[in-house]
Amino acid sequence: MKSFFLPKITRGFVLRLLVVTATAFLIFSQVLIPLRINGHSMEPTYRDGGFTFCWRFRYLLTEPAHGDVVVIRFSGRRVVLLKRVVALAGETVEFRSGVLFVNGQPVDEPYVQSASDWQLAPRVVEPGKVYVVGDNRGVAMERHHFGQVDRQRILGGVVW
Repeated sequence: MKSFFLPKITRGFVLRLLVVTATAFLIFSQVLIPLRINGHSMEPTYRDGGFTFCWRFRYLLTEPAHGDVVVIRFSGRRVVLLKRVVALAGETVEFRSGVLFVNGQPVDEPYVQSASDWQLAPRVVEPGKVYVVGDNRGVAMERHHFGQVDRQRILGGVVW
């Protein structure tokens, strides 16, 4: 037991320690980025104070799809937003009395728990962009960050 908690400091031990440290640093800074959730815009799906990971390779070979929760660079890589993709390039998106419509059809959103009265005139999503919004629609529209986002600003998808 003592040798497990207090191993001899040998060249092999130091080498293993350096390899494990470098690997962990690369994985958790470039591939699987830990995220602390700060805010209520994605409740009840993701709670304020919660924790998840951003999988950077999620959209390496595919594009975001309807319903995907994406991680968006807001300010550098340290400030990011979690949002749900509701419309893709070329689609028309609008809110009528709190109901999301894409291409004139109402969208079933079982993840939205709070009723809202959001009103948003129809708008077409530009090429190279997706339209994102949070799940917590019970909060006034003016207090949300949502809208069209350049595809390049999407860092990846959430792990869970």
